[in-house]
Amino acid sequence: MSQLDIKPTRIELIRTNRRIKLAKRGLDLLKMKRSSLVMEFFSISRSVKGLRENLRGDIGEAIETVRMAEIISGTMELERIAYMSADSTVAVNMKNVMGVRIPELSRSYNQTILSNQYRAISVPTPINDAIKTFERIYVQLVEIAEKENSMRKLLHEIDKTKRRSNAIENILIPRLTSSAKFIRMRLDEIERDMFTTLKMIKRKMGRREESA
Repeated sequence: MSQLDIKPTRIELIRTNRRIKLAKRGLDLLKMKRSSLVMEFFSISRSVKGLRENLRGDIGEAIETVRMAEIISGTMELERIAYMSADSTVAVNMKNVMGVRIPELSRSYNQTILSNQYRAISVPTPINDAIKTFERIYVQLVEIAEKENSMRKLLHEIDKTKRRSNAIENILIPRLTSSAKFIRMRLDEIERDMFTTLKMIKRKMGRREESA
């Protein structure tokens, strides 16, 4: 808004001052939100780093267990039990973290004969160990995918919040402050003009009384 569009009235000054207070309060809230989002982002980042480190070790262990299972039980037996494994499904739900909708993944398995009881009784131990290791890897992969997606969502919201707070701090508040300053200056000028005018009227009235 240019200064030509500003009404130099006391009501407008009050409105502008209220808008400045509201903008400052909103800026404080945005900065608090951004700080909370940054803390949440780094917390998830540390968690993902730990999961990735564990995953590297588990993958090496899984490869070794499969090799041992193949040596001890044979490739045919390994493939037979693998065909009995259940397919898994990953469902995506949403949760709210400080106004950010973050995906939450949940796993489910289809019905299969290869239950924990069946594995304990009928599946050779090396193959069962390999199954357990790969199940652990699968759970970790789903968790890593969930957390990395959450980090992207948080990073986008952090950037958006930063742009909004910068716009309020560097554009809106200075513009409103300048408008309030302009209104005060114009009101002061009007008051001085009125004071001068009243003084001149009083002087003229005094001269008329003296001449009368």
